[in-house]
Amino acid sequence: MTSQATDSQARDAAVTDLALRAASGDRRALTEFISATHDDVWRLLAHLADTDRADDLTQETYLRVLSALPRFAARSTARTWILSLAHRVWVDSVRHDMARPRSSSTEIEDATSSTPAAETTGGQSWAEWVDTRALIDQLEADRREALILTQVLGYTYAEAAKIANVRVGTIRSRVARARADLVEMAAGGKGGVTKKNNKRRFGVA
Repeated sequence: MTSQATDSQARDAAVTDLALRAASGDRRALTEFISATHDDVWRLLAHLADTDRADDLTQETYLRVLSALPRFAARSTARTWILSLAHRVWVDSVRHDMARPRSSSTEIEDATSSTPAAETTGGQSWAEWVDTRALIDQLEADRREALILTQVLGYTYAEAAKIANVRVGTIRSRVARARADLVEMAAGGKGGVTKKNNKRRFGVA
């Protein structure tokens, strides 16, 4: 095991301990838990929605955290647990938006200004290889989420699967398809674009 992996596990364990202490009523631990997880929650929601909505969605996530913390039993790391809550908040917001009349065709926009993890293609990072902001915006929602969780936020496939509530193989497939879509779009094709399939995915007719 690398020192980097060991450090990551130690940080996750510390955050999980904060969550458990907060669940038992330790208010200082709650404050520290929020501080330790806020950036990852906001970044995920900014990528999935947009920077304008990320603040509101982050606030909603932590409101849900307050009610859910007493039931937190550390069956996963606290970081994975809270990002799964953020994922649900985002899905609920998409369903809400799709259920109401819209004045434009825009459904979901991303803010992809964060630096991706050191996943490379041909010696270049994904951020260097493509115009990330423009192209990731065109990916289907599920592929975009899988790519962001694993390549931007640095979560393992197993962790991303827990957050998105799907199988590990599904995450791997979505990441592979997202990469293929980016390659095709960068070459001038349309790839697996599309926001038009989001309604089907989120159960909205």
